[in-house]
Amino acid sequence: MDARPATFPRRLQAPGTGDAPFDAVADLADLPPGSLRRVSRGDRDILLAHTPAGILATDDRCPHMSAPLSIGELDGCVVTCPLHEGRFDLCTGDPVQMPTTGGLDPDGAYHPTWSPAGRDAKVDPPGKKAEARRLTRVRRLRYYPLRIVDGRIEVAIPPS
Repeated sequence: MDARPATFPRRLQAPGTGDAPFDAVADLADLPPGSLRRVSRGDRDILLAHTPAGILATDDRCPHMSAPLSIGELDGCVVTCPLHEGRFDLCTGDPVQMPTTGGLDPDGAYHPTWSPAGRDAKVDPPGKKAEARRLTRVRRLRYYPLRIVDGRIEVAIPPS
């Protein structure tokens, strides 16, 4: 794998990053291929991922319920959230598998709750919690521009 920035859909660039200064956030040697790492600047937590498509930076939060993706599993470009087993393609920003709680995908289509193989079926009794799950929309990931300079990973981070 090359140690190069991955490209991402420009429409998914995080707001405020266009004019933001680049900040050195990690040594390239600390992010081997296939790894995830969290870096924090102020109140902003950023996920660095070294995928087969290159290195990228996005918010270190699941686009479903904000769990830290940095403690999830990375398989190629797909990260699995440790909270509700949603899977997200880091190279496109799109969900690959909706979380177990179901809800709305980025385009507004509803997906029901589901249970992983080998587990008992989920019971979703009616009420406000079930309604909240039904109306929770999974968002697409947002990306921070990234560059590699002299063995350091630099990310454009807008002021908090």
